[in-house]
Amino acid sequence: MRIIADRTVCAGHGMCEALAPEVFQVGEDGIVVPADTVGVERELLELVVDSCPVQALRLS
Repeated sequence: MRIIADRTVCAGHGMCEALAPEVFQVGEDGIVVPADTVGVERELLELVVDSCPVQALRLS
């Protein structure tokens, strides 16, 4: 399972980074950069995807 981030939609709110800093980082440009999701619980990833205020994230 992996996270797909639509960088054209991301508004840099940082909810993903706040919920799972080991998986997400908002770069200097204000746009999310997802990291490797190996070993990350599916429930956490679903929470992060559902918490994105602009729906820029999805599971694949």
